[in-house]
Amino acid sequence: MTGFSPSNLQYMRKFAADWTAATPISQQPAGKLAWGHIMVLLDKLDDVETRDWYAAAAVKNGWSRNVLLNQIKNRTLERTGAAPSNFSAELEPADSDLAREIAKDPYVFDFLELTAEAAERDLEQALMERIVDTLRELGTGFAFVGRQVHFDVAGDDFYLDLLFFHIEQLRYVVIELKTGKFQPDHAGKLGFYVSLVDDRLRREAHAPTVGILICGDRNDHTVRYALGRSGSPMAVLTYTYDSLPPSEKNALPDADELASALTGISRPSALGNPRSWAGVSDRRPSNGRAWG
Repeated sequence: MTGFSPSNLQYMRKFAADWTAATPISQQPAGKLAWGHIMVLLDKLDDVETRDWYAAAAVKNGWSRNVLLNQIKNRTLERTGAAPSNFSAELEPADSDLAREIAKDPYVFDFLELTAEAAERDLEQALMERIVDTLRELGTGFAFVGRQVHFDVAGDDFYLDLLFFHIEQLRYVVIELKTGKFQPDHAGKLGFYVSLVDDRLRREAHAPTVGILICGDRNDHTVRYALGRSGSPMAVLTYTYDSLPPSEKNALPDADELASALTGISRPSALGNPRSWAGVSDRRPSNGRAWG
């Protein structure tokens, strides 16, 4: 038998110590994962309940080791169900809980090569060009239906940004994209589209259609007032291109600090070297000895 290196034995001991529930390990989600997945869970997570959640999600969704690592890095558990919504007011309690599960806040679109100045159409186009990554970030169960979906309302033309169908919850999900800050009229437009899809596309066996507005920023108080009387189930979420949590992001130097540091490196040294520091290590003093 192989695989009994010191580090692997330590992983085995930690695995057996951390899953100490009365039921056998083989009956827990972790027992259905490959050993590489187990090492990721042990390395990246300390809380047992959090590990169990990611283990169950990895089994259910068939995540590879790299996808599991990315989901942990992007804090999928913490973002699930965190968005402000009116689901509890507009849906039955059980259905409200289900709808809340499909809304993450914020969405992390770090796989897109876009800047903060990107227009809404640019964001939409980029999400469609990376549809596999987009669906993975939206979550399990989302199936793409169409973009700029056209509706003719008594001669008036309307186009909703993105339309998905959630195959597990059997409901349409309307997604509107706004790169700027949330405004109250955004809720009215999204509610209009939700009503259209409910009337034109929803079948008797389907759960009520929900709307998700993805915007660059929001004021939660404004969102609460806007959703309070909307009449359509919807949530307002933000998006980011940065997967780092705020605590880690704040610890990093900003662009000006980095530029200043690089400028300092490129200046001539006090030794009189007219070149950048990149060449200092190759120079030799006049006496032939290396620099101390």
